[in-house]
Amino acid sequence: MAKFLLSLHVLVSVLFIGPVAVAVSMFPARARAALAGGPDLAPETGSVRLLHRITQVYAGLGIAVPVLGIGTAQVMDVLGQSWLIVSMVLTALAALSLLLFVLPAQQAAVDALGLADPQAPEHAKAVQGLRLLPMTAGVFNLLWAVVVVLMVIRPGSTTGA
Repeated sequence: MAKFLLSLHVLVSVLFIGPVAVAVSMFPARARAALAGGPDLAPETGSVRLLHRITQVYAGLGIAVPVLGIGTAQVMDVLGQSWLIVSMVLTALAALSLLLFVLPAQQAAVDALGLADPQAPEHAKAVQGLRLLPMTAGVFNLLWAVVVVLMVIRPGSTTGA
């Protein structure tokens, strides 16, 4: 059962977190170009909306990753180990950065794309929000990279692997 759950956990991690990581990374440049280009950049506008939708949908599906991870850890009897606790804290921080910073900034940019007046305050606010988005996207992806490393290396693990 442990091998099945672990395999499912890894598969879900790759399939659900991977697209979010890529979409979050691609979004700022596409949004900046679309907001600067005005209405003649319809393809950019479409890609910005698509990247935001991917981020939203796969973030929701990504809830399965920690759920399966906790189930796997229970079966493997490693819930109290420090590497796993640190991984869970980092996962929670990644989720919070996505919910509190990345998704609201993306939504503001998508909302600004629909404005007829590029001088509107909402447009300026969206452009301002894009300044920090590459950094928050990088932090989000870095947190996941550290979690993956901890899952592979498992420092101090007593499971023998």
